[in-house]
Amino acid sequence: MTAASRRTLTIALTVGFMVQGSGFRVRAQNPEPINLRVGILGANGKYSVVTLPLETYVARVIAGEAVRDSQPAALEALAITIRTFALANRGRHRADGFDLCDQTHCQVVRAATPATERAAQATGGRVLLRNGTPASVYFSASCGGRTEIPSDVWPGAEDPPYLPTQDDDACEGAPAWTADLPAAGLLRALRSGGFRGQRLRDLRVTARNASGRVSRLALDGLQPDAISGADLRTVVGRTLGWQHVKSAAFTVRKQGNAFHFSGHGSGHGVGMCVIGSARLAERGTSADQILARYFPGLEISKTTAVITTRVAPTPPPSIRAAVAPRPPAPDVLVSLPDDDEGEHDAILQQTTRARDELARTLGVPAPATLTLRFHPTTDEYEQATGRPWFTSGAFVDGELHLLPLAALRDRGVLEQTIRHELVHLMTEGALAGRPQWVREGAALYFADPAAAPPAGAARPSCPEDNELLRPVSAGALSNAYARARACFARQIQSGKAWRDVK
Repeated sequence: MTAASRRTLTIALTVGFMVQGSGFRVRAQNPEPINLRVGILGANGKYSVVTLPLETYVARVIAGEAVRDSQPAALEALAITIRTFALANRGRHRADGFDLCDQTHCQVVRAATPATERAAQATGGRVLLRNGTPASVYFSASCGGRTEIPSDVWPGAEDPPYLPTQDDDACEGAPAWTADLPAAGLLRALRSGGFRGQRLRDLRVTARNASGRVSRLALDGLQPDAISGADLRTVVGRTLGWQHVKSAAFTVRKQGNAFHFSGHGSGHGVGMCVIGSARLAERGTSADQILARYFPGLEISKTTAVITTRVAPTPPPSIRAAVAPRPPAPDVLVSLPDDDEGEHDAILQQTTRARDELARTLGVPAPATLTLRFHPTTDEYEQATGRPWFTSGAFVDGELHLLPLAALRDRGVLEQTIRHELVHLMTEGALAGRPQWVREGAALYFADPAAAPPAGAARPSCPEDNELLRPVSAGALSNAYARARACFARQIQSGKAWRDVK
């Protein structure tokens, strides 16, 4: 699980409140309580929005995330973590019309109990702070005996010092688990994540990271031919269910027409271990001591306080904003499936750089607003866009829809795909009415100018519109793309401006 220069975050605390050990003092006059807009997922797959006071929300999330019959100290440590997460991520679903969802993508919401209400009240307003603002924190069901750093789960994520990989003797490696997945089912899961091939002949671990989790597996028979342990857990979870591969701490071997997994832990393992915190509380460890163990170096607000926020219209706050402030891109929104959310900032920064660089290159204004929506499976991408999987990205109803992040990243085309679609968005007005090869050629050329053919190369025929709009296969589209790029590049190399290509 789980301020910037264009985002204003004001923490209003009771008069005279002092952040522990920081000398930071904030005096508030008539602080107002926070209300959160929470998206509740219905049986029809759509969200309804309810407004909850912050402390009501905290009590309900404790009920959804805590170990059953946890001691008060564990519930209070979780309450502070949940409250911090909610404030640091308020507005994560702004593109969907609410702040936070009730699923694992944000925090699970259930009916509160007397024990969870007491924990929320006992810690009311207390938060974990980094440089005076709510820190970007994570928690998972069980770290399996060793916590994980963010970048080993979400490539590109930053690794703040308060989220180290460290041994945790509290959870004692629980839970231990095994799973037997038929080769056909595993193939279906991988194909839904964008991997291609007719048969998965073998799956074997080829590398582990510093925490002992699987960092790379070889996929014999598929393309791309490798996947990370975290991504394998994700594609299996989304397609076959999350009860199978519970963490990336596993071994795997082929047994006939199935693959046998044996592992321990549950979840990504970053930050606080919920099972470990429950066991620490049983040993008499206090809530503050639990938090200091799992988030070393963070400041914990010392007294009960009322916290309010005043938020300018900006993108969803980063789960790592306290570590690395976001670039000034208030008009870029990134929507990711739950297990990819840790890569939010890396993608936002990558998109912002590409947007600004392309605007300068093309001599056009940057888009006023931009929403990137990554789909969890190729099937969902195809249903949302009406385009085949091998198109990788498409603009629909003003949003950029993209294939699963794991597929784009493992193919090495994530940045190129984003740039490709940005060029389409920035040039569509000037190139409206031109042949499709001109519009596609511009996107291909400026997405990766180095790939354009050199001057003097063979002169291929420019593709017809149908070859680009309704390709019959991945190979046919690749061929049409190459010809469109060559035709466009030839005119650019002859001295034409991109607006004059026709």
